[in-house]
Amino acid sequence: MRKLTLLDLGQRDYSEVWHIQEDLVKEVISGASQDTLILVEHTPVVTLGRQGSEEDVLVSFEDLSRRGIQFFKVDRGGRATFHGPGQLVAYPILSLLGQDRDIHNYLRNLEAVIIGLLAGLDLRGEGKEDQAGVWIDEQKVASIGVGVKKWVTYHGLALNVDIDLDYFSLIDPCGVGQAKITSLAKVLSSQVRMDQIKKSFVSSFSEVFKRMPIPESYSSFPSERCQEMASFR
Repeated sequence: MRKLTLLDLGQRDYSEVWHIQEDLVKEVISGASQDTLILVEHTPVVTLGRQGSEEDVLVSFEDLSRRGIQFFKVDRGGRATFHGPGQLVAYPILSLLGQDRDIHNYLRNLEAVIIGLLAGLDLRGEGKEDQAGVWIDEQKVASIGVGVKKWVTYHGLALNVDIDLDYFSLIDPCGVGQAKITSLAKVLSSQVRMDQIKKSFVSSFSEVFKRMPIPESYSSFPSERCQEMASFR
């Protein structure tokens, strides 16, 4: 199994983690770093992918700012989504080699990671042929939007663990509407521990992608490497 650096960043601003991704993508492309999996919870932020438009944001940017929500236009697939506390965001920085150079298969593998995690909770998750993501009973619990540069992946997926779903009323999430967004806490009608979900996620990821995770501490990742990301307003 190929080794995989595992970075659990706790809760971080979106722009900071975006620049961490940028650095790691360059390092993996050059061969200076091995494949890496970033796990993080973001402070409240709306991001808009390549297929999205301003109409996907249902309130003004000033209103988002008043609510303490950042906004960024980013180079991933998909449309608008929300990230915030209680949501597990995973950014795999993987070098796709040989027969793995298949973006459609990569997306299906990301879905398989979530479906495997859900199975461990006695939940049946499923993907859709025409949309990236994972659903439970026709409600979306995980969103996927990726980027690939020189066959190295970045961006990734977001799993709603115990997030405030009211935030999704501010956008048309991934074009499916707020009513079709759910979380593990809502489905299970109970609190869900993020640390346990992280462990289950890493286990499922390791099995699907045939990687051996090696934890590494980035709790003191130098903030001077982070620059202000230009927001799209």
